[in-house]
Amino acid sequence: MRGDGEVSPNELSLAQAALEIREGRLSATELAAACLEAIAARDADLGAFAFVDRDHVLRQAEAADDRRQQGKPVGALHGVPIAIKDIFDTADMPTEFGSPIHAGRRPRRDAACVASLRAAGAVILGKTVTTEFAYFHPGRTSNPHDPQRTPGGSSSGSAAAVAASMAPGAIGSQTNGSVIRPASFCGVVGFKPTHGLIPRSGALQLSRALDHVGVFARTVEDAAMLAQAMAGHHDGDPDTRALASPRFLEVAREKPPLPPRLAFARTCVWDRAETDVRQGFALLVERLGERIEEVDMDQATSAIHELHATVMQVEMAHNLRPEYERARDRLSGKILEQIEAGRARLALDYRRALDLAAPLGESIGAVLDEFDAIVTPAAAGEAPPGLEATGDPAFCTIWTYFGMPAITLPLLHGANGLPIGVQLVGRRGDDARLLRTARWLAQQLSARPAKREKKR
Repeated sequence: MRGDGEVSPNELSLAQAALEIREGRLSATELAAACLEAIAARDADLGAFAFVDRDHVLRQAEAADDRRQQGKPVGALHGVPIAIKDIFDTADMPTEFGSPIHAGRRPRRDAACVASLRAAGAVILGKTVTTEFAYFHPGRTSNPHDPQRTPGGSSSGSAAAVAASMAPGAIGSQTNGSVIRPASFCGVVGFKPTHGLIPRSGALQLSRALDHVGVFARTVEDAAMLAQAMAGHHDGDPDTRALASPRFLEVAREKPPLPPRLAFARTCVWDRAETDVRQGFALLVERLGERIEEVDMDQATSAIHELHATVMQVEMAHNLRPEYERARDRLSGKILEQIEAGRARLALDYRRALDLAAPLGESIGAVLDEFDAIVTPAAAGEAPPGLEATGDPAFCTIWTYFGMPAITLPLLHGANGLPIGVQLVGRRGDDARLLRTARWLAQQLSARPAKREKKR
């Protein structure tokens, strides 16, 4: 906040900042300067950014202001700074994948999603820290709520940058739990759309079958705006489809035609949930009453984690083969372990794991014939202490394997006062409805978020 109680520009939601710029009450340069000021004040300790060039950011913002003043058409994100995970190519900034092997790498063109953000008028704020090759070996980022705790991964910097009001929005990726988990730990909205909805062309590829582009924001509407700007077909990504422009923001803002019904799924990993999560979800179920019903997915989901691991390890081994063969001594033990496990897998098991995704996904998705969304934890609990690991992604694995859209909302708090996310999952391709249901849930619970007494 400013001294007079007015909200600083960098604390505005993405949608509000875009509106203020569009209507002339705020300039892109003022917003960019406020974000840069927040980075200068906090990032030496937080470590969210891998690369920021202040002058370059301000030049982009000044160009955005000039364009508007000249009466030229502007996009939905005109003048709004967006942070980019350092696995997405940027033609004007380095992209190093969180690895010393690629230090100094300078791509010649933007990733497809970055190009879409620029086309929508966004100012590219900088590159955020990723874990090594978007896997488990952590970068230098800490949690904005407690510097002695992990921000999660692999999109560590993107989640932390939004949580610390350094950026109104950011993009990341998820191959297991790399959007939903850090969003939960950092207390922001994280949205992982349907697999293939946002093209991955020009991004680090770990697993074609599992990689998703995701977004971080402060509200459901903000997440909808970001995803809408990037969704679409791209020739460089064979899993994208030519579809009509999505109406994510419009639908997200609508009142549901009927009050949504939610399916509370414990799944096969419920025993990993900490006491804070169990108590928080008990309060959630009590608050929602007849609008939520528990469904048994324990047996139906029991084999999925091993299927996901098979696909991820084999495809990581394939995609990181050049690094493994030429510079394995510069890879972390965690990456080496996965690559070598993938190289040892049988082709028959890999094909089976790929082939089972569709029929098993249809079986799980049948729950959504009766319910608007599946509700489940985003993570096992609060961000765990220490910076040597990024937390357990187990509550995200199932939905990533099936390519289903998922969103986490910062609706709960643990015993230490740290955020815990509530994850909602929708049917493949039904992203707009999921966003609308998520906004409805956030409104239902915003007045009195479930919170336990802080430990003394």
